[in-house]
Parts: sequence; C-alpha cells; structure tokens
Amino acid sequence: MNLVEKILARASGRASVEPGEIVIAQVDRLLMHDLSGYLTSEVYERRIGRPIPDPERAVMVFDHHFSPPTERQAQILEANRAWARKHGITLLDCGNGNLHHAAVRGGYVRPGMIVVGSDSHTPVHGALGTLAVALGNDSHAGTVLPHGKAWFRVPETVRIELHGTPRPGTTARDVALWLVAQIGEGALNYRALEFAGPYVKQASFWDRWLFPLLCVDLGAKCAYVEPDEVTAAFVRTLPGGPSGGFAGELPRGDGAQDAATVLRYDVGAVVPQVACPPTVGNTKPVTDVAGTPVGWAELGGHGGGRIEDIREAAEVLRGRRVHPHTRLNIVPSSREVFAEAVREGLVASLHEAGATWFPPSTGSNQAINMGAMAAGEAMVCTHSRNFPGRNGSTEAAVYLASAGTVAASAVAGEITGAALVGAARAHGAVPAAKGTDTGAERGVA
Repeated sequence: MNLVEKILARASGRASVEPGEIVIAQVDRLLMHDLSGYLTSEVYERRIGRPIPDPERAVMVFDHHFSPPTERQAQILEANRAWARKHGITLLDCGNGNLHHAAVRGGYVRPGMIVVGSDSHTPVHGALGTLAVALGNDSHAGTVLPHGKAWFRVPETVRIELHGTPRPGTTARDVALWLVAQIGEGALNYRALEFAGPYVKQASFWDRWLFPLLCVDLGAKCAYVEPDEVTAAFVRTLPGGPSGGFAGELPRGDGAQDAATVLRYDVGAVVPQVACPPTVGNTKPVTDVAGTPVGWAELGGHGGGRIEDIREAAEVLRGRRVHPHTRLNIVPSSREVFAEAVREGLVASLHEAGATWFPPSTGSNQAINMGAMAAGEAMVCTHSRNFPGRNGSTEAAVYLASAGTVAASAVAGEITGAALVGAARAHGAVPAAKGTDTGAERGVA
C-alpha cells in the first residue's frame, strides 16, 4: 500500500484498503477559518445541539476577517469566539496568520494524520505526509465534530516525479505554476498525488509545501510528499518538546510500485512563470507578459508570505524603491514568520523601500479585509487563485507569480522578472531607494 492507503487503513481499523473502496475513518484534525467555522457552527447547533465530545480535534483560525471592516463581520467573529468557548475548541484569533500556516506552526498537524477542512487548499498539509482533504461544512457538523469520523473513497494514486535542476532565478513556485499548465487543470480528478523525484527530495519543507497546494487546480482529492529526514527535521522545530510532539517512525508507503500512474517531468528548462487570468493553468513565461502594468503587488496567501518569500523580495528591493504607481503589500503567513523578518531586519528594509506591512493573515484573499480592485486594475501576487472577481471587480486582473517576480514587478510598475530588473538596474533604468547606495553589482540574476 502507498502512504494514503496506509493512513486510511489505519484510521478505519482495517489491515488494507484498495482504490475505489469506501471506508469510514477516524479524523485526527479539523481545520476551520472564520468563514467556514461560522457556517459549521450554525449547522451544528441547529441540527446536532449537544456538547462536542472531542473538541481538541478542531482548530479554528481567524485569517479572513482578521480586521473586520463592518459590524456584521465583527459579529461573525464574536459568534465564533462564543462557540469556541462553549465547546472548548482551539481558537487562534486575529493576527496569528494564514489558516494553514498557523495550524502547522502551532503543531496541530503531524505526519500520518487525517486532516480535513472546508478550505479548498486543505490538501496542502500533505507536505507533512498527511492525508488532507477538503470537506463541506455540513460534513464537519454532521460527522466530524459529533463522531470524529468521515467517509472516504480510496483514491487511485498518481506519482509525479520531478527531475533536473532549474535555471538560475527559477524557484519552486515557478516550477509549481509550470506544472499545472503541463498536466492540465482538472486532469487528475479524485486522484491522490504523490510528489517525488530528485527535485522534490532536495527541496526544503516550505518549497515542498507549494506542490500539494496545486491539488485543487489539478482536480485531485489529496496530494502528499513522502515523509523523510527533511520532514522529521521540520517537525522537530514545532511545539511539543524535543521531538516536536511526534514519536515513532515516520509513516511511509511500501514503494514506487504502489502508484497506478507515474508522470515524469524534467524541470531543467523551466523559466520564471506567471499564471495569467482567468485561471491558474493559464501559465506563461514571465517574458511573454512583461510590460503589463500593475497597480498592486502582494506577498501573501496560502503559498506566499513565507520567510523565504520575504527574503527574496528584500533582495530584489535592496537599493531600490517600489514604483510610485504601484503598491506593494507584504502579509506574513504567520506570527513566527513576522518575528523572523523583524529579527533579520527585513521589516525595516522593506518598509523603507516603500512596502506596506499587514498583520499575519490570508491577505487580500477574496478582498474581505483588503485588496479589492476596481475595473481595469491589475495585481501580481503569490496567492493561489486568480479567477475573475477574486479580488473585487470581475474586470480586474490577478496574476500569480513567485516572490521575486512580484517584488521585481513592484519596482518596475509592470510585470517583469527579477533578472530583468537586475539588468535594468545595472544600466541605471531603475531608481535606487533614497539614502541608499546604488549597488549596481547587486542586481539579482
């Protein structure tokens, strides 16, 4: 059996399972944000109406209404707080970060778990070697909270092997966006995706994170990276003592023969990418869309706001300033990331370069607190979605890219790559930040 099958067999009390079978499995963790938590609570109180037997199973994170702009949204948060207190549910209130990042950083997700949530990007937790899937709010209220269980159809597994070494300046985010275009949106409906191969093996934990994030765009049920020494090292940094709260051997599948299909890709020729409207799969090399004006640039979202992204942006902006016609928003993915950015001096340097910092949250995702755009405006960002109306007007445009491309575009006032900004800077075409040396030799390649 592969990892997903082993997890489902363990959680359903069976010796083995096979693709296509229906099993009822014990759920280890339910993750809710402020929107899904409110909907779940209404159904639970109306249809179930009794104490939750294992409230420690559920974690709620306020990351959408992190600064409620209306009385109605403030009321939703107050209702959520009261419901969490009533049942003893773990609540991470405003400012703790993005739902998924805050849950991981808090030590609430561990290898081998079954994790469910209504957020469509819940499968991202497969980066830890979990079975993580998105379920509807009614399922949370009807089966997960009162019984600790959910039903699953065992998915067929597709192994996606990534080989080769990308060109200088190409990041894991670029490879991930490129991969959606190569495979095709919705092409792997209800499959379990295993991301593997030498490229994934050598990647850091937070770069691996970007691949299960693709699950929803490819139509898959779940996605994961087989736990290894990189996973174990990351887990040891989490709350819970020297072992990070995880004891025993890492869960693993039986081997490569357990995948029904294997897809192999060479990432050696991948260049920086941009996902253009209206969907994530409309991905092109940055050079194909260079020159597109952008009024907004943002680091944030489920795939952005990592410390790696903030460092990359700071490097691009060193000795430069944000273009006067563009606003650069920086939204740390968690309090831990913001604290790290403070310690490294990145908060001050990016502030002085013209960026605006926001509280750790999900940022302009769905424009609930920030980031609403008018018709004709455009944003380039590290978010996970770019369909029309995602951030305000359906006639606004959202482009998805790496942190380096976002930062470079903020400097240029138009979509461009970090290498192109570096070249322009060397020739004096990009103004330096006031009060800093020009440092032409620091152009980012």
